[in-house]
Amino acid sequence: MSEITQKYLEIVKKRNPGEPEFHQAVEEVLESLEPVFEKYPEFVESGVVERLLEPDRQIIFKVPWIDDNGKSRVNRGFRVQFNNALGPYKGGIRFHPSVNLGIIKFLGFEQIFKNSLTTLPLGGGKGGSDFDPKGKSDAEIMRFCQSYMTELYKYIDADTDVPAGDLGVGAREIGYMFGQYKRLTNKWEGVLTGKGVGWGGSLARTEATGYGIVYFVENMLRAHGETIKGKTVAVSGFGNVAWGTVSKVNQLGGKVVTISGPDGYVYDEEGISGEKVDYLLQLRASNNDIVAPYAERFPGAKFYPGERPWGVKVDIAIPCATQNEVDLEDAKNIVANGTKFYCEGSNMPTSLDALKHLQENNVIVGPAKAANAGGVSVSALEMTQNSMRLQWSAEEVDQKLQTIMASIFNSCQSAAKEFGMEGNYVAGANIAGFLKVAKAMLAQGVV
Repeated sequence: MSEITQKYLEIVKKRNPGEPEFHQAVEEVLESLEPVFEKYPEFVESGVVERLLEPDRQIIFKVPWIDDNGKSRVNRGFRVQFNNALGPYKGGIRFHPSVNLGIIKFLGFEQIFKNSLTTLPLGGGKGGSDFDPKGKSDAEIMRFCQSYMTELYKYIDADTDVPAGDLGVGAREIGYMFGQYKRLTNKWEGVLTGKGVGWGGSLARTEATGYGIVYFVENMLRAHGETIKGKTVAVSGFGNVAWGTVSKVNQLGGKVVTISGPDGYVYDEEGISGEKVDYLLQLRASNNDIVAPYAERFPGAKFYPGERPWGVKVDIAIPCATQNEVDLEDAKNIVANGTKFYCEGSNMPTSLDALKHLQENNVIVGPAKAANAGGVSVSALEMTQNSMRLQWSAEEVDQKLQTIMASIFNSCQSAAKEFGMEGNYVAGANIAGFLKVAKAMLAQGVV
């Protein structure tokens, strides 16, 4: 680690104590950027880097709501508007008990570079609450969403900050928040993405993140003379991202053999395809947050309680659950099983020591900020459709998504090669994303 990296890390840790996920995200990016700082010292000398590490705005607010028993409840809401050098802030809203300021900042920081890579005019931001939708009625979720938006609406609009869904926030939650935004502002505008198709949403948005991941994997494999067809794939998670990933792997001739949840993982040697993929939607809709019922429904599958799927021998591993779900021991298992390709589906799913172990053992890694940019890309396409008052077909959106993901891969590949790290897509993604933002910040002065 260079002196410059150490200096900036010390600043970040001092200003943001008790936020390990944010520290981790910053460290991973800074280490990749060390050769950039040598080639372009103006980014350091001008203070661009230090300004990039400090969010433009950190908003924390009270979210009071009434449960079905008439009892008053209070949660905490967040919105971190991190950087808008390239366009309006863009990033999801997450409802989960684990949400705190550090989590939102790490997600918002990652979003800056992810959005930069899409080539679309988007800044980076993120939001959420420690509210747990699990076990709540529709009426309770509606009241919570309305209360959350009653505070958030002051800081967002179609040209300032355009949130989307994330963990715990799907079409239902977006609908309730959008309705409250209209009620408060008397405006119909594309202020939220992930809306229903019948009222401003984009076709192909639901599957976009998972499809985008697989399109990135497809480009990564092609660069090494291989294809997905005939490959076995381990996927973690069972939500929207995992579902889209499993669906597209099947379409391209691969075979997914695992899904997972907080309760453990399922191994299905025959492959998760056909009605089994449809059953993932039922599992997700149940709000029980478990995958054990899959093995009960399909007797050929086996459930492993309390375990993660990274001990299964596969060609490709794609974590799609949550941050830091793959630790060093998991990485050792992945290497020992001869897995050649590893692509991050969820945001920062790999601990730093696990990531280093994979790379040191010649596993080809696709980084999350590049690979899972399909969701925000189609969100941006939804913004465009809203502005133009039209709707593209699912085929048009999917074609645009494929083009964007190929462009993202090419940017990662080119940046890594330019700075002497050919094949290191993690470094390539960080460098390509950073350079675009940093040049914009330098051009716009000290703001």
